[in-house]
Amino acid sequence: MSKRENDSFSIQDLMNSFIKENNLSKGMQKIKVEETWIKMMGPGVATHTTSIKLQNKTLVIQLSSSVLREELSYGKEKIIKMMNEELGSEVISKLMLV
Repeated sequence: MSKRENDSFSIQDLMNSFIKENNLSKGMQKIKVEETWIKMMGPGVATHTTSIKLQNKTLVIQLSSSVLREELSYGKEKIIKMMNEELGSEVISKLMLV
């Protein structure tokens, strides 16, 4: 957006343009993944989640409860599918619970 234009833009369009121009999409994606994890898993799991990281399509979740880690490990594929559906694209291909 180097030249001044008389057309009107939505805030969302302007933000998307800003994110794209400044190479911020990966950082924004990581933030969205964290928000989606908390939203999808609920407050019970969120309280036991100590760290959420996205590294090369691998979602690394650090949990403070070994029992919860074991329970979630049974549904890894379902969690990946739900997260990707909520994010709107194939962002996660692997889930690690540590």
